[in-house]
Amino acid sequence: MNAASTTGATLRWTTLISMLFALAWFGNIGYRKLVKADEGRYAEIPREMVASGDWLTPRMNGFKYFEKPALQYWATAAAFSLFGFQDWAARLWPALTGFLAVLMLLWLGPRICGPPPPLPAHEPTAGQAGAIVLGSMALHVFSGHFLTLDMGVAFFMSAAVLAVAMAQRDEFDNESGRAARRRWMLAGWAAMALAVLSKGLIGLVLPVAAVGAYILLARDWRMLTRLHLLSGGALFLLIATPWFVAVSLANKEFFQFFFIQEHFQRFLTKAHGRYQPWWYFILVLAIGATPWLLSALAGFWSAWRRVPGRRFQPARFLAVWCTVVFVFFSASSSKLGSYILPLIPALALLAGLQLQRTSRALLLAQSLLGAGLGVAAWFLASRITGFAEPVLPKAMLAGYVPWVAGAGALLAAAGIAAALLAWQHRVLASMLVLAVGGMGFTQLAGSGHEVLSPLYSAYDVAQKIRPRLKPGTRVYTVNTFDHTLPYYLGRTVTMVSYKDELTVAIGWEPHKFLPDMPAFERAWLADSDAYAMFAPRDFDALSAELRGTMRIIQRNPRRVMVERIAQAGPAEPRQ
Repeated sequence: MNAASTTGATLRWTTLISMLFALAWFGNIGYRKLVKADEGRYAEIPREMVASGDWLTPRMNGFKYFEKPALQYWATAAAFSLFGFQDWAARLWPALTGFLAVLMLLWLGPRICGPPPPLPAHEPTAGQAGAIVLGSMALHVFSGHFLTLDMGVAFFMSAAVLAVAMAQRDEFDNESGRAARRRWMLAGWAAMALAVLSKGLIGLVLPVAAVGAYILLARDWRMLTRLHLLSGGALFLLIATPWFVAVSLANKEFFQFFFIQEHFQRFLTKAHGRYQPWWYFILVLAIGATPWLLSALAGFWSAWRRVPGRRFQPARFLAVWCTVVFVFFSASSSKLGSYILPLIPALALLAGLQLQRTSRALLLAQSLLGAGLGVAAWFLASRITGFAEPVLPKAMLAGYVPWVAGAGALLAAAGIAAALLAWQHRVLASMLVLAVGGMGFTQLAGSGHEVLSPLYSAYDVAQKIRPRLKPGTRVYTVNTFDHTLPYYLGRTVTMVSYKDELTVAIGWEPHKFLPDMPAFERAWLADSDAYAMFAPRDFDALSAELRGTMRIIQRNPRRVMVERIAQAGPAEPRQ
């Protein structure tokens, strides 16, 4: 087969695999109901944008919400405007950016890492291997199917870092390459601006820190002249600043809250209640890199070796980026597992580069480890019910067991098959089979959480009461708050006593909030038509007289939803 035929066949196979991957990736983004708190929050804010027509000031349950910038809110609001208020439309932005990150590695990987060594037929390039790894890494797959802001900011930060790596290639050191270098650097500055609009200053601070750390490590001071600081900085400001200026002019509270409280205080203090020990992200990375942990560690370790004859060391630059992200968030007093997501694409590319040049032994060990993890998940699935507690009944957890067992069985089977293929030196086939197992494992385990949605989502109860709501009917959440309730009701609710994350915002607009139970009781008794949500313990503590004005709509271990009745009577469940 000649070179043209080989290239054509490779392109056809790549296209086919990409299409199948797209079907698997997007196929179930609407399967699960949205759950509290993140998914409800980041669906409700765009819903209120569409409902109010105000796309400048984000609001959560009617209160100003300045914790994060507006880019993802706009994207989700646009999806709602086009497709309606669908759960899959709410998750479309993280799913889309996660999918694009995989395509980005597929396209940029070979260009950043340089021409590959001579490869036997049907063996992957660094870009293909990196894309396969990223598309099946547990943390990336999960984050692409869960509604938070982390996947969007990770995509843009990764795009910025990869664009910088493209711009610094030795091939652009001549006169003809300067225009291409400038284009790639401008693309990097634009991506940093979009990262800032996605989640704040980390979108600029971390890429700049990584570039600075690399310059110090490599002692490549002339790299500063190749960053196009003036034109790039101007483009960054042109993209990033208009919304910040506009929202600050419209809301005097924005600047202090967003820049001081949500950046410096979040990083330096434990005020947000997300403190974890220093080793927390080691555990997150070990789990999140499933089923590619060995390849990722080997690729990261190998990246520090200098490649002779090259001024810019792309693999080392990506390793510096991974280190900067990991150290920054490990040093922070506020930690969530998804915070280190921006390093995952770079780590996947390093793993792909390692797999491209690896011996059979590493891929074989990687596959057997994946099989072992699958067997462990299958074995431990039956013990999930041991985590039952009063607010998480054993009967509901039992429904989750088959999903986890199935996910473990799939990963185990894929790992064994991949090991056999690796033994036969069929590298690409082995990687694809293990990737199917890894992606399927995370997808099945995540989708199975739907059996627990009655406890974590207000969808069911909202469906019961929404048809009966009149324009003036008030819905109270008493000493509790479920972020999915206003989204599924399609309207804001009146919060009582419990302020959740809205403490500061409620201080700006206190008239929208009821501060205590006496205020609620007065409002409730004055209403002729109303609904209220309680935690079961709080509902049972109500006086018999007050409960006599309520009829239970739904009761489960986490919530009681009642409606106002005109005459006193027993609070019996509606049949």
